[in-house]
Amino acid sequence: MNAPLPASALPSVQASDLAALPLIEKWISFASVSRDSNLPIIDWTQNYLEALGIECSRTYDDSGLKANLWATLPADNGETKIGGLVLSGHTDVVPVDGQPWDTDPFVAQVIGDRLYGRGVTDMKSYGATALLIVPELLKRKLKRPLHLAFSYDEEVGCIGVRRLIVEMLAQGFKPAGCIVGEPTGMQVVVAHKGKHAYKTSVRGFEAHSSLTPQGVNAVEIACEFVAHLKSMHRALVQDGPFDPIYDVPHTTIHAGVIHGGTALNIIPRDCDVTWEIRHHHMNSPEALFAQAKAFADSLLPAMQAVAAETAITHKLNSVLPGFATDADSEIARLCFTCAGSDRNSGAGKVSFGTEAALFHQAGVPTIVCGPGHIAQAHQPNEWIELSQLAWCERFLRRLADQVCVN
Repeated sequence: MNAPLPASALPSVQASDLAALPLIEKWISFASVSRDSNLPIIDWTQNYLEALGIECSRTYDDSGLKANLWATLPADNGETKIGGLVLSGHTDVVPVDGQPWDTDPFVAQVIGDRLYGRGVTDMKSYGATALLIVPELLKRKLKRPLHLAFSYDEEVGCIGVRRLIVEMLAQGFKPAGCIVGEPTGMQVVVAHKGKHAYKTSVRGFEAHSSLTPQGVNAVEIACEFVAHLKSMHRALVQDGPFDPIYDVPHTTIHAGVIHGGTALNIIPRDCDVTWEIRHHHMNSPEALFAQAKAFADSLLPAMQAVAAETAITHKLNSVLPGFATDADSEIARLCFTCAGSDRNSGAGKVSFGTEAALFHQAGVPTIVCGPGHIAQAHQPNEWIELSQLAWCERFLRRLADQVCVN
């Protein structure tokens, strides 16, 4: 992805210049961590929109404690379902537990040229700014319908939006494009990598640690497997294949969690490794998994020579597809115009996943473009530059110029 514009290239912005700041502050005040209900922020947002005369609907998770919100602004001719745009974002945020925050994470605070708070970058600022533009869109009248889509549980696997999209299609909505406002520094992103997440479980054989030849150490076997994953990753770093437009130009393999063993003097029977492949279009995740599995299988004969019941199993935990939208598509050209960039210098690709892939998979051409940078997401003292917030307001006002009658 192209490097973001340096702060010096952006106009100086004061908090008083930001019309969306009160709405951003309100959204940040909802501690909508993924493990908890998001209904308070959904209730408030639905009340805001219905007070403007906008029809809203919800889709819930199985518990009824989390919901997606879908809202439609009709076109001036009354059309609500065919064509038009979706402005999409998620309402959940990652936890703050154990992070050394210097401010209250759920109170948005301006300090210097930055706004601090959990979700200011990922990605409540975009959603709140979209709400700011709604009254202007209604006043100026829309050429085509416009939809707002706010989801739950994006941070734990893009879970909620899947139900939202199923319901969208079932109700006959056929948007012509979607803009997902994840943090891209307001650069137009036309593609991101896919992700396959796995859990590999090693079943060893317990024995007293003084009798190591009589046991099969599941932790040690798991570490051999992780070391092989690292060697696969190094080969991708060195040999590619490469797509230089991506911020990380090669496919990556990463082991994130390893858990096993009970006591130092017991040869551990079980160990689990949770790992992932983030791939671009030039690598097959299935082929890479097969390579990893083949190495694991090669360890089995020595394990089972000690204890026949030992095993290594693999589970595919989740899949998030990648996506790629043509930089010459209508939705891309619209976003380049609104962002003030062009396809030759402004088209980006990112390594992190988003809900854009699922809209795209459902037949809705999708772009990712939103304020802030992913490097600030999920961090203690999460922050966003005020200039990015101003740029987002400008983007959405330019969008209004493009989609409104007057």
